[in-house]
Amino acid sequence: MSELRTAEPRLSVPVRPPRTGRIIGWSVAAGVLLSILWSYHFVDAVIGDNVANALLGRDARDTAIAGTAAGLLFAFVSGLAGTFTACNIAMAASVGPMSQAGGRQHSTLRMLVRPVGWLTLGMVSVSAVYGFVGVLIGDALPQLSTDTVGGMPVRIIQSSVVFGVIGLALTYLGLAALRVLPDPFAERPVARVVTLGALIGGFLIGRPYPLFNKLFHWAVDTGNPLYGSAAFVLQSLGNIVIVTALFAVLIMVSRGGFLRWLSGDPLRTMAITGSLLVALGVFTVVYWVVRVPAIFGVGWFPTMPYN
Repeated sequence: MSELRTAEPRLSVPVRPPRTGRIIGWSVAAGVLLSILWSYHFVDAVIGDNVANALLGRDARDTAIAGTAAGLLFAFVSGLAGTFTACNIAMAASVGPMSQAGGRQHSTLRMLVRPVGWLTLGMVSVSAVYGFVGVLIGDALPQLSTDTVGGMPVRIIQSSVVFGVIGLALTYLGLAALRVLPDPFAERPVARVVTLGALIGGFLIGRPYPLFNKLFHWAVDTGNPLYGSAAFVLQSLGNIVIVTALFAVLIMVSRGGFLRWLSGDPLRTMAITGSLLVALGVFTVVYWVVRVPAIFGVGWFPTMPYN
């Protein structure tokens, strides 16, 4: 815990970025628009299933998981395949905060490893515990239920609640980064990244993605909570591979110049971090709390022709 307090730069900035209201307005609009345009069929089936099928060399949805090694491989591959699903895309908001958590490092490699390490710590802490507890609770979890309430699957109700809370948390962090709300991480950028990692790990608590559902049932069937913990950690690691690769490319190609450019102006950092968090936080809330229930006849939400 002392590392979180002592190994990070002091970033006391008492002012807001210029045109903060406009930044918030455009970010909210972007989040709502994304929730309207989002095609779950495209990201879940066209991208997700095809990526998983290609990497596993078989039909990921229909072929049974045979053995522990196959299950752990399936966990990582399905996590990678689910990178762009609606239950995971909000992790893109971590790019801005990670740029702050790199500290004043002279080594390009340390600029990369340090923030990714903190993000992973927060994420793994949650996913490991949930995998362990999830196997112990088993089919009593709403996430594994096939029941419905008022025409809406119980597992989707859990998704709406969990992602609604996570979306609100991301939105708060975005507004706090813009100094509109109190910012508990104003001088603790590492703690912000660890917290975002924990929220990403929390995605598993609500994830209805079919490949993850299959993995969860396999973990419960093994009866071994350690397998569940390992599988969920690998699922989370697969989730952040592409974002980590993007972050690495930005750092390596610019030889650290991207982070120096971003951290060179605290107001610029606040604007980018805040806008990403607000936009993806609003998307998460609107999509999971409004759009998804509307699919099952609870409320109303505009539907694009391709959906």
